[in-house]
Amino acid sequence: MDYMRRIADDRLALKLESFGATLILGPKGCGKTTTGKRFAKSVVEFQDEDQRDNLLMIANTKPSDLLKGKKPILFDEWQDAPKIWGAIRKDVDDTGEVGQYILTGSSAASVDTPHTGALRISRMKMYPMSLFESGESNGEVSLTGLFNDPDSFDGCRSDLSIDGIKFAICRGGWPGSLNRKTERARLAVAKDLFTQTCEVDISKIDNVKRNPVWANTILRSYSRNLCSLAETKTILADVTATCEMSRQTYGDYISGFEKLMMIEDIEAWNPAIRSKTSIRSSKKRNFVDPSIAAAALGVSPEYFSKDYKTLGFLFECLCIRDLKIYSSANGGRISYYRDRFNLEADAVLHLEDGRYALIEFKLGQSGVEEGARHLCEIEGLIKEHNKKEEQVPLKLPDLKIVITGAQYGYARPDGVYVIPIGCLRD
Repeated sequence: MDYMRRIADDRLALKLESFGATLILGPKGCGKTTTGKRFAKSVVEFQDEDQRDNLLMIANTKPSDLLKGKKPILFDEWQDAPKIWGAIRKDVDDTGEVGQYILTGSSAASVDTPHTGALRISRMKMYPMSLFESGESNGEVSLTGLFNDPDSFDGCRSDLSIDGIKFAICRGGWPGSLNRKTERARLAVAKDLFTQTCEVDISKIDNVKRNPVWANTILRSYSRNLCSLAETKTILADVTATCEMSRQTYGDYISGFEKLMMIEDIEAWNPAIRSKTSIRSSKKRNFVDPSIAAAALGVSPEYFSKDYKTLGFLFECLCIRDLKIYSSANGGRISYYRDRFNLEADAVLHLEDGRYALIEFKLGQSGVEEGARHLCEIEGLIKEHNKKEEQVPLKLPDLKIVITGAQYGYARPDGVYVIPIGCLRD
């Protein structure tokens, strides 16, 4: 299978221009090694059984010997030879050269290093593939372009059907699933990754033996509360209905899933447009990819024909994943807004230059009106605040967007852009 270009490619190129070494982080199976190899001129693979013993012996006795070769050198599964970290750090210090090394490895093993590598070894996070990277979004609408020139948007049309969205959710953005010959095989990848996470990785992450059944139960309960503000006690009560587990043990499992980069909750946005007690501040429960929830729940694309409520939550997870990827070059980060008056924005996308967008996710066309109204009401609250607090005004949103699973995109008279997820790109 030919390499499918990743949005992370440009970010990695910049890292190599700026730092001596780059560590690519991300959940298992997201394509870290494949992307790293695209930029490497030589590769050291510690998992190569033909070379493993010899490589580990060198890494443990004189790791600097492994730094000889055409640069950049990719060290795959570097955590198996942790001394290589110090050797790279020292070499970068001594030479002052940039673009020398790339490190990739499993997120299922944490490594204590004697030095952080700050300013020598930069970190870069990768996600599973977005719909644009997997070829399911036609990319008619650039998110960056929309921020830079919103008036240029004149509508769009998605080729991605609701059935296509259901399949993309269950398959996930795992690159290894895309070259399978049948749909059944493509769906099997996410299921196997979920099983490996529960049975192997949750124990390997910090070498603490954990119960696979408990891990499975926690992720299933998390999935039932996906994209909600469910409190820990609510999810724990669901878990303990079938498993006897303390709050401390539950927290240890959640911490493990976060280290594995499977769980990635969304923080609240708290602008001063309501009293602090009115605005929700708890985290919104979320996974790095919606296929984790689908696998945990044990559902197939066909299941969703009977349960559009659950599909809506997984669709939101899909959209958040893609927005993080599309905005990554601009330092994008995602939060949400919700108050006790049920006024909400499913996502607030912040760019590093201060611009931001208020966003609602609506699977079908029928929810667009309500979503647009919420966004306009939040903008109205900001305007009211600025009239009262002229000395400390809040920035108005640069964009108001309703992202849908529908076919057509258009600009509304109230300034809200309706954009199908099947048209978005970076």
